[in-house]
Amino acid sequence: MKTFPVHRLLPALFMLLFAGGGSAADGIRYEQGQARDPDSRRLLYTESHWTRLESGAPVRRTVLYRCPDGTAFARKEISYAPSPLAPTFRFTDVRLGYQEGLRWREGRPELWTSGRDGERAQTLANRPDLVADAGFDVFIRSRWPQLSAGERQSLRFAVPSRLSSYGFNLRRSAAVRYREQPAQTFRLGLDGLAGLVAPEIEVTYGRDSRRLLRFKGLSNILDDAGEKPLKTLIEFPVSDRVVGADDEDRARRTLLKSCQLS
Repeated sequence: MKTFPVHRLLPALFMLLFAGGGSAADGIRYEQGQARDPDSRRLLYTESHWTRLESGAPVRRTVLYRCPDGTAFARKEISYAPSPLAPTFRFTDVRLGYQEGLRWREGRPELWTSGRDGERAQTLANRPDLVADAGFDVFIRSRWPQLSAGERQSLRFAVPSRLSSYGFNLRRSAAVRYREQPAQTFRLGLDGLAGLVAPEIEVTYGRDSRRLLRFKGLSNILDDAGEKPLKTLIEFPVSDRVVGADDEDRARRTLLKSCQLS
């Protein structure tokens, strides 16, 4: 699997893999997002999320990615222990024969990748501002009062494909309406000079629900050649729904197959 310059790769890793959450009801919550080409509105893929909540907080999440024909080609499994901001996760994309993730060893986070070029791993410092994958959603809700007041927030985002973390800043952009719901838009960009050339990511959250409703930017899903991240507009429903444990178990057992996104 090829690597990319930082200004092209990093925004791809903030896709709506951290979608969902925000509901106070315990149990397993389900929702599906549709990723479309922002210009043509052509469906690129779907991502379905099963999030298990206990005492109102996420403890586990399973995400299935499907081609437009319904074939499941990738899966992500996330555990929010031992850190809700930097959860343990494993992402698998069978189209490209690639896996990546974060695991904790002796109280320190370790990033890893596995692909056609073999396996790599690197341990990071356990910083209080370290954020990984779906932990970004937790980060936004934990900083909601500051963000809503217009205060810029800084974080270090763990990027497995680079075996490192990078500084980002998050700031409120505007108050908007999404499907007749009051919402807040936030923009995420790289810190420093790299932020002048890197494309920003824009996320829209419900003002009252604090649910992720829309994402605009480069996806963490690569094209079928594995050469570049897809440019996407991903939209989620304004509410999720409760499902049973069997539904989640089927998602965790679903056989992944290669398919074409375009």
